Amino acid sequence: MAKVTVQGERWFPSEISFSKEIQEVWGDWYCDSEVGKLRAVLMRRPGEEIEQVTQLNYSTFRWKSPMNTDKAREQHDLLTNIYRAHGVQVNYVETQRTDRPNALFVRDQVLMTPEGAIVCRNGISARRGEERFAAAALAKLGVPIIKTINGDGWFDGACAMWVDRETVILGTGARANRSGAAQVESELRNIGVKHIVHFEIPYGHAHLDGLINFADRKTAAIFPWQVPYEVVKFLLERDFTIIEATNLDEIKINACINFVALEPGKVVMPSGCPEMKHKLEEAGVAVIEADMSEILNGWGAMHCMTAFLKRDPIY
Repeated sequence: MAKVTVQGERWFPSEISFSKEIQEVWGDWYCDSEVGKLRAVLMRRPGEEIEQVTQLNYSTFRWKSPMNTDKAREQHDLLTNIYRAHGVQVNYVETQRTDRPNALFVRDQVLMTPEGAIVCRNGISARRGEERFAAAALAKLGVPIIKTINGDGWFDGACAMWVDRETVILGTGARANRSGAAQVESELRNIGVKHIVHFEIPYGHAHLDGLINFADRKTAAIFPWQVPYEVVKFLLERDFTIIEATNLDEIKINACINFVALEPGKVVMPSGCPEMKHKLEEAGVAVIEADMSEILNGWGAMHCMTAFLKRDPIY
């Protein structure tokens, strides 16, 4: 009988990077900008949770007033129809806590990256717990979750904005503390981000997307009196055109900076902002308007409602 030589176990790991196998293993998910062609989003159609907001408790949820629920849903549907008309796959957080009316603002729960989602942890107690259901929706879709904010950190997704694959603006303030921002920065650097532009969000503001946004590869809109000099200087040094929103009613009441780029140079923005619309168009940006008047009672608009899951790379 031939002698059998038993060799030890030989395990050799695959050395393919996560980014090169994400499509095969997880699916086609990617985001490295605010303007690349929009392909897929995660949203929450206002559910029964918004019916809990009344004239007696609306301030508890940081709203300006209760919403007309039917009208709010109509406006949400209007936006999703615009997305679909531009080839965007709209996915929903289908289940949510009935005591979390802010859950329609999904951007705050998810920060998408080129390698998967960072699940956030909201800065205010009235929103804690929403992230669990956003995470469940991501898992159902097959979107990899590369980080969940934990420990003593808190961070809303709207406190970060992609400039390009190597550059992210990272805000701190009432909705993102330094621990939360440091966790986000660590994960971003782990996946190849080289430049972090720090932005201290002023008192009285929640997120970056009421203060700064991007409409094209090299076009940024800002609330000029509230954006730090160093942030604007950084963009100007990289040949960005800066559009200054100066109509305070448009900025604070109608959320004129809270738009979403459908592709480079084309945005959908809240209606009722003629000055900002004109400035964007003068800069060569095509504008679609959508009525967000009822949604704005929750101090948010389309950018707040939309977590990007897939954008085409812009470079």
